Amino acid sequence: MRAPSPNLTLPLAPDFEPTHFRQALSRFATGVTVITTFGPGASKGATHSSQFVGITASSFNSVSLTPPLVLWSLGQRASSLPLFHAGTHYVVNVLAADQADLCQRFATGQGDRFANTDYTLGQAGLPILNGALAWFECHNRSRHEEGDHVIFVGEVERCGFTQASAPLVYQNGQFTTTHALP
Repeated sequence: MRAPSPNLTLPLAPDFEPTHFRQALSRFATGVTVITTFGPGASKGATHSSQFVGITASSFNSVSLTPPLVLWSLGQRASSLPLFHAGTHYVVNVLAADQADLCQRFATGQGDRFANTDYTLGQAGLPILNGALAWFECHNRSRHEEGDHVIFVGEVERCGFTQASAPLVYQNGQFTTTHALP
């Protein structure tokens, strides 16, 4: 392996196709989340499921303990992007292994995703999915456009967790879960 040239100041063009990059990324196992916020015209105090929007995201990550910050990203072409961009709050729900059906439901743009979904409203008035391993109620602190996505940084105002279940994990195009190594 040769050392990088100190004269290189610009990135080199990728030497791979987008499908190859996507396949390489799929080898990284990620947790699965559902991010919820208010729907069009809704505000704090909303109670009907159609007043909420939720999407599946596997791009969730911690950023900082002090202040408590998390991030996730959403594609520039997502129909829900304007709602998440303009909203003041959202909830990141970390899904359990037995919630693959919720993952699939919130990954599609079909109908009222909250119909027949058990949830409680957090302090910001947004859905916290029952059975989620953890949840983070966030103030929409900042947004950063990078490539074909927007990175959302949330300041966590409240959070909670359970220890009763294994996480839902997505890797190599399949759902799985984790097991402790001996």
